[in-house]
Amino acid sequence: MITLYGFGRIFPEGVGETKDLRAQWALEETGLPYRVHALDHTAGELDSDAYGRISPFRQAPVIDDDGFIVSESAAIVLYLAEKAGKLIPSDFEGRTRVVQWCFAAVGSVEPTLTCLDLIEIFDSDKAAHTLRAEVPKLAGRWFGHLERRLEDREWIACADFTVADIMMAGVLRTIRKTDLMKPFPRIKAYYERCFARPAWERTLGLYAERLGVSAGDIR
Repeated sequence: MITLYGFGRIFPEGVGETKDLRAQWALEETGLPYRVHALDHTAGELDSDAYGRISPFRQAPVIDDDGFIVSESAAIVLYLAEKAGKLIPSDFEGRTRVVQWCFAAVGSVEPTLTCLDLIEIFDSDKAAHTLRAEVPKLAGRWFGHLERRLEDREWIACADFTVADIMMAGVLRTIRKTDLMKPFPRIKAYYERCFARPAWERTLGLYAERLGVSAGDIR
């Protein structure tokens, strides 16, 4: 059985957006049997030598599939898709297209959105005026490309929902409490399609239960 290592406690500043949600969503979509090992980051479990032996950067998520260990959320969802034979096409070109859009999510879109979070954390006095002006513009540039990609298509990589949609939707979820998606109706509709899936609702409920909060608190 697969063991998913994910967060088990609320962050001191409140419920954050953790990437183990993407891995658990993929597990719920594929139907692969799994259990969750809830990590107590407040007690230093992520910094322990034991966890360092399975997670190169002492981050979550990590999965352990009967001794085969995979870290990094994009690598995990791709592994799960290949193992289950679901959420990824069977042909070489189709699989490559899914990999491409997983990389696009974590390599192009996510770093910019992470910068927005870092600005809020480390520039609380709002002294970095240029950064605060330019990073949202860069995010808008990526969203413009996504908006064009979603013209006349439901999903980001292929005709069917794939793990690339889990990755892209998971990245977009980090800005759900902002108005950055407002000028992009196709992205907003895509976001809503992704998070209307039953497997996501199950994932959200299980995650809320794990953290001891209500699903509404993290929706």
